[in-house]
Amino acid sequence: MDNNLMEKIISLAKRRGFIFPGSEIYGGLAGTWDYGPTGVLFKKNLKDLWWRDMVQLRDDIVGIDAAIMMNPIAWKASGHLDAFSDPLVECKICHQRFRADKKEEIENHERSHKKEKVSWTEPRQFNLLVKAYLGVIEGEQSEIFLRGEITNGVQVNFKNVLDSTRIKIPFGIAQIGKAFRNEITPGNFTFRSREFEQMEVQFYIYPSKEESDKWFEYWKQNRLDWYLSLGMNKNKLRFRDHTPQERAHYAKAATDIEYEAPWGWSEFMGIHNRGDWDLSRHQQFSGKDLSYRDPLTGEKYIPWDIETSAGVDRSLLFLLIDAYREEKGRVYLKLHPNLAPYKVAVFPLLANKENLVKKAREVYESLKKKFMVAWDDRGNIGKRYASQDEIGTPYCLTIDFESLENNDLTIRDRDTTKQERIKIDKIFDYLNQKIEKL
Repeated sequence: MDNNLMEKIISLAKRRGFIFPGSEIYGGLAGTWDYGPTGVLFKKNLKDLWWRDMVQLRDDIVGIDAAIMMNPIAWKASGHLDAFSDPLVECKICHQRFRADKKEEIENHERSHKKEKVSWTEPRQFNLLVKAYLGVIEGEQSEIFLRGEITNGVQVNFKNVLDSTRIKIPFGIAQIGKAFRNEITPGNFTFRSREFEQMEVQFYIYPSKEESDKWFEYWKQNRLDWYLSLGMNKNKLRFRDHTPQERAHYAKAATDIEYEAPWGWSEFMGIHNRGDWDLSRHQQFSGKDLSYRDPLTGEKYIPWDIETSAGVDRSLLFLLIDAYREEKGRVYLKLHPNLAPYKVAVFPLLANKENLVKKAREVYESLKKKFMVAWDDRGNIGKRYASQDEIGTPYCLTIDFESLENNDLTIRDRDTTKQERIKIDKIFDYLNQKIEKL
């Protein structure tokens, strides 16, 4: 594992307001993270781009935003109460627990005991659902679960979506939302967290192997191409098919998109053929008819579901790692302009010159109506450039004394550091050409 790179990423993420440890002033809470001023913009940009690609630009996918808390029977129906678990082993020396399938973590732990020989308990199943309680009177509260994945909220609303839209199979339901898991050993920064966000589409199709194979391959390539369009290094991405033994309880087939992280290849996006598992189970447990009737043929059937499920936090982490650059003594994030928290930054050359500040503020106020714009008048220009480089701002605009005479400014490119002068009244056209806007 490249510990040095991860230390740099974690340091930059905190220093520049991307990600902070959760509840840090109280010593933290393992597996929780807070997104700072730049991080929340970065996250919003990713989710907006995903929603645009999956919902806005397509005619066959609609959106939903389901509740985090559900009737507990829904989790029994989906199999999460019985099968949503990890095998757990415990070190007999220090009593720390690890997932039995994480051999590298177990080996690293054994080495940490140095001369002591470590022995382990037999693997035990450990349910990942997080319990919560509803009710105002202690002892009379109802036990519920915070959702372990966001899929269930879509499945139980399948009929509602059908009845309230004109959508026809094949079609998808998209959702972005929080999920919670009782992770045994959270780690690798935000990669394995106890609270995280997912972006998913449940895509319902005619129930046949031929149809499911077609759509499964379609969504694999579609999702890989989307991440490549965000500028990710294709040599750092790969597909990994699940073996029958490691597939989830609902999956007929499953493939991960993995990124070559500093600690090794790791999944952040999954494509799953869920078959009719979810709708059949919810139909059985609820007693409600969740079948689909073809409006042309009259055929009635339970659709199959091809799921695409992406981790928002894992995607952001790998995008940060992928964008990190050290060149000629400077550090910068080579983020796609659509992902960058700020598209442009505006500086007055000198903060103590009122005429420069006034002109720069005019440019700033004008640009912020269309772009997310940063303002910085601290320190010298070199430090301002370095600050914006580290948060991935593609362009920096400087108002200097020449600007007052010629109504122009200096624009600096993040990746090349090259500078050119451009008329202020042309700046919108310039930025529109350079930045692919939503």
